[in-house]
Amino acid sequence: MEYIYASLLLHAAKKDITEDAIKAVLNAAGVEVDEVRVKAVAAALKEVNIDEVIKNAAAMPVAAVPAGGQAAPQESKKEEKKEEEEKKGPSDEEIAGGLASLFG
Repeated sequence: MEYIYASLLLHAAKKDITEDAIKAVLNAAGVEVDEVRVKAVAAALKEVNIDEVIKNAAAMPVAAVPAGGQAAPQESKKEEKKEEEEKKGPSDEEIAGGLASLFG
């Protein structure tokens, strides 16, 4: 991801997105540079109009959230119930059943 961030920083600074420029940004940030990734990102971005991509990304509706994102609140409610049950401890019936199994 840092390779894309470096490329976006170069684009915002109106600099050419070259392998050397990406390396310089990453080195300045203290990131260990992977030569293969630098080459891949620089080559891939030569054919991309970054301004157009940013414009299209900003135009996407907020409602385009994946359906899976809505399941999290329900899961957290279930987890809260489990935590409450664990805090309460076992019921008297569970204790009696446990004792009965010891003796018979």
